Amino acid sequence: MSEYQEQGGGWKIPTLFGITIALLGANVYSFLQLDKMKTEMGSMRESILNEISNVKENSSLTAQAGQKNLDTLRTQLAAARAAANAAAGNAKEEAEAHAEQLSAKLAAETRRVEEQTKAAITQVSNETAAVNTKVGAVSTEVGVVKQDVSSTRAELDKTIAGLSSVKGDLGVQSGLIATTAGELKALKELGDRNYFEFKLGKTKQPYKLADITLLLKNADPKRNRYTVEIVADDKRFERKDKQVREPVQFYMSRYRQPYELVVNEVSKDTISGYLAQPKVQAARSN
Repeated sequence: MSEYQEQGGGWKIPTLFGITIALLGANVYSFLQLDKMKTEMGSMRESILNEISNVKENSSLTAQAGQKNLDTLRTQLAAARAAANAAAGNAKEEAEAHAEQLSAKLAAETRRVEEQTKAAITQVSNETAAVNTKVGAVSTEVGVVKQDVSSTRAELDKTIAGLSSVKGDLGVQSGLIATTAGELKALKELGDRNYFEFKLGKTKQPYKLADITLLLKNADPKRNRYTVEIVADDKRFERKDKQVREPVQFYMSRYRQPYELVVNEVSKDTISGYLAQPKVQAARSN
């Protein structure tokens, strides 16, 4: 029995280490998500900035072409007015009419260039606003991921703090004891043992749980105590007047560590809790 006690006493450290590994795993996953989002945000920013650059370049080319047309029209208008001033009679009238046509065309082209320039400025402004909106949305999502990482760490720390390790009824130091569904879930995720939840009523027929059977003999909710009969390895034994959250320990030939039966609630003719089954089997003797 002393060999099992020495082995059992060290369960708390590896179990806490396992929870720490689970915490690190969750944080690594979250940080990978965060890094992926940052990369996507950088790529998106670069793509949109390239698009804005193309818009600006196209707008610049359009403005240059419009300005060239305006310069050409101004030159033609100046020449037409000069010809009108130099002409006489019918020739002067024709020259003046041509100058007026050129003046109207110049005014129309000026308005067209101004409208194109205004439209280009509006497009660039809209593209810039879209970039800021998208970047803001990704930044918000990054913030949410960071918050999730902190929440995960805080929740696991809280769960670890809520777990306790006590000596079982055989005097062997138990593993960490779960008293809530959340704590039991954390223990299951560690994977050190197999966990089987149960709700056992007072019946004549034994209740099969994993590779053992249970039979409730007595339940005292006022004192939070119970008596249960256990059949394991074809051996029948009774554990009397056990207290809530006191690990009931027993050995089976296939495992080096003891089984632990933990009852978290005692009500009238009913107990509920879980069975912790070891995973490491005993080495076979030659």
